[in-house]
Amino acid sequence: MRKKVTVVGAGNVGATCAMRIAGKELADVVLVDVAEGIPQGKGLDLLQSGPVEGYDCSVTGSNDYAPTAGSDIVVITAGLARKPGMSRDDLLMANFEVVKSVTEQVARHSPEAILVLVTNPLDAMCWTAMKASGFPRNRVIGMAGVLDTARFRTFIAAELNVAPSNVTAVVLGGHGDTMVPLVRLSSVSGIPLTELLDEATLARLVDRARNGGAEIVKYLKTGSAYYAPSAAAVEMVESILKDQKKVLPCSAYLQGEYGLNGVFVGVPVKLGSQGIEKIYELKLEPAEAAALAKSAAAVQELIEILKQKGGN
Repeated sequence: MRKKVTVVGAGNVGATCAMRIAGKELADVVLVDVAEGIPQGKGLDLLQSGPVEGYDCSVTGSNDYAPTAGSDIVVITAGLARKPGMSRDDLLMANFEVVKSVTEQVARHSPEAILVLVTNPLDAMCWTAMKASGFPRNRVIGMAGVLDTARFRTFIAAELNVAPSNVTAVVLGGHGDTMVPLVRLSSVSGIPLTELLDEATLARLVDRARNGGAEIVKYLKTGSAYYAPSAAAVEMVESILKDQKKVLPCSAYLQGEYGLNGVFVGVPVKLGSQGIEKIYELKLEPAEAAALAKSAAAVQELIEILKQKGGN
């Protein structure tokens, strides 16, 4: 029986996710959106690309959740996108309502699905989805670290004029300005980054990685990034569907790991057919641990706001 992936939100990120999933022949895709005609039209357009691109996955669009029943994975991209000058946190309350409503319907139609969250502010939306669905923590995963790491790797590769595929980078923490790139554990084909770049250059690259999304928003003016975010989400989807057990940085619900409890934060996890199959706990230097705790505290602040608004 073929796998089914639902993508909620037929905007730039969602539609590009659907295109990548179909193009890789990972699963049949259902694209859902509240805008009448948009998911149907984009779904049909993607379906008609199949004969040219050489894939035969089904791609359909819908305004309701009935066709999504029995989905293996649901990628949630629905919500408002950032505009220039907006932080991810500015989106908190508006997107809380969207993600809560979406997740309730998803859980009703696909009670065994694995949720991959993309909507910002990412870590708080993961918490929202877990509470709304009642799913265990291994089946609610946030896409952030894969994207943040990709941005960091891109900037390192450009600085050193080396292949991005040779760059390994580690990023922990919340998705946003408080993310924690671990320079100490980042390398180029095993060569520590600290031996290749001076402190000032490393600090500049770290800062650019932290503001990678805002840099794109500033250029686009009327939208936010979608090519790299969709690629990151689909790498996660592929690892789960194919049981690849890739170790990727994702937003996960911590229950004592890294000394943190009851909060979603980016950490290295093993992604397989069960979703998160293992959380890897790195031995951090005091400064790194402090930076991670600060990042988690920023996420916790948002969760507390949601609890006060009735999100508990």
